[in-house]
Amino acid sequence: MSNSTQKVTEAPEHTFVLFGATGDLAQRKLFPALFSLYLGGALSSQYSVVGVARRKLDTAEFRQKVRDAIEEFSRQPVPDENTWNQFIQHFSYVALDVNNANHFCDLDDHISKVEKERGVEEQNRMFYLAMAPEFFGTVTTNLKSCNLTKNQGWKRLIIEKPFGWDYQSAEELNKELRQVFEEEEIYRIDHYLGKEMVQNIEVIRFANSIFRPVWNNQAIANVQITSSETVGVEDRASYYDKAGALRDMIQNHMLQMVMMIAMEPPSRLKNEAIRDEKVKVLRSLRRYSEIDVKDHVVRGQYQAGKLKGEQVPGYRDENNVDDDSQTETFVAARLYIDNFRWAGVPFYLRTGKRLAGKSTEIVIQFHDMPKNLYFNPNGNLNPNLLVIRVSPAEGISLLLNAKHPGQNEETVVPVKMEFSQEEDKSSPEAYERLLHDALVGDSTFFTRWDEVSLAWKFVDPIARAFNSDVGPELSFYDAGSYGPKRADELLQEDGFFWWPFHVEAPSAEAKKEPLEAAVSTKQP
Repeated sequence: MSNSTQKVTEAPEHTFVLFGATGDLAQRKLFPALFSLYLGGALSSQYSVVGVARRKLDTAEFRQKVRDAIEEFSRQPVPDENTWNQFIQHFSYVALDVNNANHFCDLDDHISKVEKERGVEEQNRMFYLAMAPEFFGTVTTNLKSCNLTKNQGWKRLIIEKPFGWDYQSAEELNKELRQVFEEEEIYRIDHYLGKEMVQNIEVIRFANSIFRPVWNNQAIANVQITSSETVGVEDRASYYDKAGALRDMIQNHMLQMVMMIAMEPPSRLKNEAIRDEKVKVLRSLRRYSEIDVKDHVVRGQYQAGKLKGEQVPGYRDENNVDDDSQTETFVAARLYIDNFRWAGVPFYLRTGKRLAGKSTEIVIQFHDMPKNLYFNPNGNLNPNLLVIRVSPAEGISLLLNAKHPGQNEETVVPVKMEFSQEEDKSSPEAYERLLHDALVGDSTFFTRWDEVSLAWKFVDPIARAFNSDVGPELSFYDAGSYGPKRADELLQEDGFFWWPFHVEAPSAEAKKEPLEAAVSTKQP
């Protein structure tokens, strides 16, 4: 299932302009991704990387920072100095204040010089804004003012989330960007969409005929999507205490996975056709009024507790967090997609920090077998489950019922058919896939504006309810637990329970215990 960079199409010649080149994202993800693409032959031999940041550095100092980042964070080591020198010679640096329009004219002169030295045939330019979102509009406006976007070849813009704070701010930002870039030139990146198993959802669904007749409300009882973290807010408190789990995770990552699971087969194998089907899901997503929110959404915040045997502080005790903060670090929600395929099937989402394990999983629970049948006289036969593990242990498992071997009586037990994606150093990471897709012009796994706008229209009433008297109360949960009790009650109202998510353990057998134990007893 892995895709090696050795097999991908070589990107065309281009100039990669990286704003925020001295930041954490560039060091941890972007430089290692570019290096892996280079080693895999996925970058054109005619490319340039221009790092841009406020810090005063010369090109030699910048190249050393790139080397340090590669050595610390890259999945592939530097093979030899000759290879490194060939890679790094394409890098240069410009110190720039993004609020000073005149500095962009200096940047234009630098890029033109680089392109001239490279002897380019086409002035293809990729602008990556790895910086705070409040600068997105300023940067794009200044790019235009100094003619940086009036190049002879293609131009593209990659921006990181969050894309706006709510629908209104997102719309205003989009209008600013559209003054400079066309919609098809804007690549809104969500690294979840670059993960191996997220991209594999399409293959699982549409390349296996056994799922076609059962991927609907006639066969599926509910869908559970979990994205749990063991870490707290760490150094993101200044952002997170304003955003919370709803804006940080539900509005983008979680809804993206809902769309991938629920979308209809695309009419053709074109990126716009695929994204059209994803948008249809959001249009069918039942929106809640502020009064409805308390019945379908749970908000929680972690307290002090033990995680992996160590005592960890509560959210309000974290640095830069208000003592009486009402920010949610956990959200569970029950969603409905009101179309013919999914009518009546609840989609349960949960995401949170300081939970028992780090895991992103999707569980498709099929309907129970009817009672009083030969193998199910008491109605306690286990449901079939399809489990898609996105991270950290990538894989797929299908739980079926079978006769217990060696028993005379007809004892039925759950049997797991499993594929596990072992750690593969040749498999590209999310940012490698997405950077390469953007460079070759494939926007399939990037977010289109209508996706962003519809997601905000769904989330905004929930956010308003969180800040009102009619919304759900803040439920507290101990760090190291599975979340607040109210999240369990949400599913119990429908006769379901959360299936335990994968928790890292010392042995392979221990890793299998939570889900299999739950299946064997039909209890959480």
